[in-house]
Amino acid sequence: MSWSYPQALQYLYGLQRHGIKPGLGTISALLARLHDPHQRYRILHIGGTNGKGSVAAMTATILQAANMRVGLYTSPHLNDFRERIRVKQNPIPPERVATLAEQIRMVLSPSLSPTFFEFTTAMAFQHFAEETVDVAVVEVGMGGRFDATNVCNPVGAAITNVALDHEAYLGTTLTAIAREKAGIIKRQVPVVIGPMPHEARRVIEDYATAQRAPLYRYGREFHVSLSPENGLDTFDYQGIRDIYPHLTCALAGRHQLLNAGCAIALLEVSGLLDQGSREAAVRTGLATVKWEGRLETVEVAPRLLLDGAHNPAAAAELAPYLQQLQTRARGGKTLVLVGMMRDKDIQGFLSHLLSVGDVFIFTQINHPRAASVQELHARLCDETKPAYLCPAPGDALSLARRLAAPQDVICVTGSLFLVGYVKRLLCGQEHLFPQ
Repeated sequence: MSWSYPQALQYLYGLQRHGIKPGLGTISALLARLHDPHQRYRILHIGGTNGKGSVAAMTATILQAANMRVGLYTSPHLNDFRERIRVKQNPIPPERVATLAEQIRMVLSPSLSPTFFEFTTAMAFQHFAEETVDVAVVEVGMGGRFDATNVCNPVGAAITNVALDHEAYLGTTLTAIAREKAGIIKRQVPVVIGPMPHEARRVIEDYATAQRAPLYRYGREFHVSLSPENGLDTFDYQGIRDIYPHLTCALAGRHQLLNAGCAIALLEVSGLLDQGSREAAVRTGLATVKWEGRLETVEVAPRLLLDGAHNPAAAAELAPYLQQLQTRARGGKTLVLVGMMRDKDIQGFLSHLLSVGDVFIFTQINHPRAASVQELHARLCDETKPAYLCPAPGDALSLARRLAAPQDVICVTGSLFLVGYVKRLLCGQEHLFPQ
């Protein structure tokens, strides 16, 4: 009897008991038993501390606008596991998840026990092969060097930035983390890098030189500049060969314009798009790209903003956007609803939001690594800020709505897990919360 979709998910999530096991041995052996599906199409590989998912989404949408059949593999998901694996922007069908899970499980042996992410990566590569994609855009899960996605041999790679995150696995310094990110650079494969600290850039430059990989750096070989006379979401791109004035991006925030620059540069150097058709695809793709949970407004009056920022570098990008909303609202306040993992730099994250947050509401994600509301509150480091402790996310959102006036902003942030949970609460269940 074949598995159902819920049965397949139960099996997949059961693999989380294996934890995180950095290394390429298991995924390589597993893909070999599936006859190496990842070698049947071209791949773009995208890593970095923040922004890699946005760059992947932009890149895939631009390629789609050029009439290519595109696979997209990202993590984590917000609402449904199927979001991780897409072809032509469509999530993998439930029945395909069930069939592939059974198919891949059948090739396992007692000596081959993949983690959840390794199994899911194999599933994505197999699905893309069966769907005969022209190109797959693959986001690194964590780090790069030992990430399961790093078995691929891409036609181009991008490293969006380097900041402190996942220190328990990647190292406690920018130099150490940069070494892990640089591990996706392959011999003679062009690589694009976004803005990053000098010490991190030097590591990546040295690694690219050793691999004889052409390196294209933001601020040197390509850059973007805001063109505010045409709107806050409008920018100019000057690249390796291409120059595109007055581009618009559907994703909010100045940092997304930098991410867009990385996506365009990656497509320039990878050779996947003809120069004659590239500009039209770039303009259409950026103007229509969707990426949930990143400065996403889901309600107005008061504005309910969802953003999956979860480390200090991401909070530093979120803060000016909230400040911009405050300026527009002319007196409206910002309520920050936060839930985070215990192993994150909570104090560093919150420090960036102190200047823009008028009220803080702490909640707890249903996850073994989740920080308690008491742990979050203890790291606020500003006793003058009103703070509320609501362990249940639904109760926290209800409280925020009661406290907010129509001109205010409620920002849900700190974890993509929290953002996904809130989105599921809102999907057809608005009656749970007072209007």
